[in-house]
Amino acid sequence: MPAPRTVRLAPDDNVIVAVDAVEAGTQVAGVVAKERIPRGHKMAASAIGEGKAVKKFGQIIGFASAPIEPGRHIHVHNVTLHDFAREYRFAEAAKNDEILPPELRATFEGYVRPSGKIGTRNYIGVLSSVNCSATVARHMARALERNGALGEFPAVDGVVAFVHGTGCGIASSGEPFDTLRRTMWGYATHANLAGVLMVGLG
Repeated sequence: MPAPRTVRLAPDDNVIVAVDAVEAGTQVAGVVAKERIPRGHKMAASAIGEGKAVKKFGQIIGFASAPIEPGRHIHVHNVTLHDFAREYRFAEAAKNDEILPPELRATFEGYVRPSGKIGTRNYIGVLSSVNCSATVARHMARALERNGALGEFPAVDGVVAFVHGTGCGIASSGEPFDTLRRTMWGYATHANLAGVLMVGLG
């Protein structure tokens, strides 16, 4: 059985965080757990004297209310909070991200749209403006899929109809209309659609 996973968020932390539950007697990160450490909880990575700072991610998150041995569960039963002097050295640890050269960066095949969105597919959408044109929109999409016209456009993944059952009897203002317009606009501007044809009827 693999050892439970833990993480130390900063080199000078005196706690480690249990990614998986750690059972008593299990050695992780060079420390033997003296009691069960629940998933997501903290374990002392070194001895912490009473009143000494508990540090996580390089920051003081509390103070030991009693001596804490390495491998002990750190939680509200042995950690307290109180005021303490702080010396703010703003952003002294800030550094530029170390970006890999282009040839080493992870990539995937996608389509960058004029809006800046990136799609992983390249479909043509046929949207019905009202439920009356739903059947027409479906027939248009099927016809283009069946007649072989897309063979001339190998970069197009297909034609898809987006239809709905409202529209004809809906008021041109108010929440129902706003919801319909927002939904249709979401389809029309989706990054996986290279182009959109809106079909109206009536």
